Amino acid sequence: MNVNIDTVLFDLDGTILDTNELILRSFLQALHHFGHTDITREHIIPHMGKPLDEQLRDLSGRDDVEALRAKYRESNWAMHDQLVSAFPYVKEVVEELHQAGITLGVVTTKIRKTTDMGLKLTGLYDYMKALITLDDVQNPKPHPEPVLKALEALGARAENTIMVGDSGADIDSANAAGVTSVAVTWTLKGIDALLPHKPKHVISDMRELLDLVGVKRGSY
Repeated sequence: MNVNIDTVLFDLDGTILDTNELILRSFLQALHHFGHTDITREHIIPHMGKPLDEQLRDLSGRDDVEALRAKYRESNWAMHDQLVSAFPYVKEVVEELHQAGITLGVVTTKIRKTTDMGLKLTGLYDYMKALITLDDVQNPKPHPEPVLKALEALGARAENTIMVGDSGADIDSANAAGVTSVAVTWTLKGIDALLPHKPKHVISDMRELLDLVGVKRGSY
C-alpha cells in the first residue's frame, strides 16, 4: 500500500478471536431450549456478525427475544473461557503493530462485557486503545457509525486506517466510513460471501496484515 497506515481496527469474533464454536453452541442451546429444535449450525452461520437480538429474531421468527437472549448469554458466559482463543499469529501480529507505533482498536457488535472477557482472556486487551461495542452506538455495523466512533476516539484519519473483518457487515461499515477494508479468508461464512461487499484487500494469514501496513515481520 502507498498510503501511510497508522491505525488498525479489528472486528472481534471470527477475526482475531476464534469464538465460532462458542457462538454456535450458545445459539443452539438457547434456540433448542425454547423449542426451535429444527435450527442447525448451517442456519446460524449466515447470520453471524449481526447484533445478537437481530440474529435471534431472524432465526426464531419471534419479535420478543428477551428470554432467548438471556439463555444465550447464560450459555455463552458458562462456556466462554473453555472455547475462546486467538486465531493463529494474532497475538504476535498485534504485538508487532504495537511496537511499530500503530494505534489499535476493536469495533464489534458484542456487548462490552464479553468483549472485555475475550480480550483479557487472550492477552490482547492492553493493546487496544479504543473498544467500540454494541453498547456504544445507536447504529451497529454495517452502519458506519461504529467505525467513525473508533476514529474519533483514537483521533485517527479514515485515509490512514485499516479495518479488518470476517463479515459483510464489517466490510460495509469500513467502506462506508472511508477506511481501507480488509477481509479474512478464515471467516466461517467462506470468503465468497464477503467478496460481493468489495473489500479493498483479502488476507489468508494474519501476518499478511504486517505487509499491508508496512511493518517488518518477526521470525515466526
